[in-house]
Amino acid sequence: MPKKPRPLSEEALGLVARRFGVLAEPLRLRLLHALFDGEKSVNTLVAEVDGTQANVSRHLQTLTQANLLSRRKDGLQVFYAIADPTVYQLCDLVCGSLEKTLTKQAKIMTA
Repeated sequence: MPKKPRPLSEEALGLVARRFGVLAEPLRLRLLHALFDGEKSVNTLVAEVDGTQANVSRHLQTLTQANLLSRRKDGLQVFYAIADPTVYQLCDLVCGSLEKTLTKQAKIMTA
C-alpha cells in the first residue's frame, strides 16, 4: 500500500500547482533534459531544442524564476544549469512511470 502523503496547507498546494504548471510545457521539459549533462549556453540550448532564441530565452527565464535553473553570465554569453537537484528525481519518477504505462499499452496492442 502506498505511503499516505502528509496533508499540505492551501499555500503549499498552490506552490505545488505552480511548480507543475511550470513543468507542463514541452519546450521547458526539453530544456531541462538538455541540461541534464551540465551547464550550457543559450546558443547551445537553442540549437539542441530546435527553438528560436526569443522563445528559448522566455522559457529559460520562466524556469529560472521558478528556481529550477541557475543563470550565469560570462561576457556576452549566458549559461544555464539545473539549480534544483530534485528535478532529476522528479523526471526519473514521471518518465519511469510513463515508460511502464506505454510498455503495458504496447503489449496489449500487440496481443
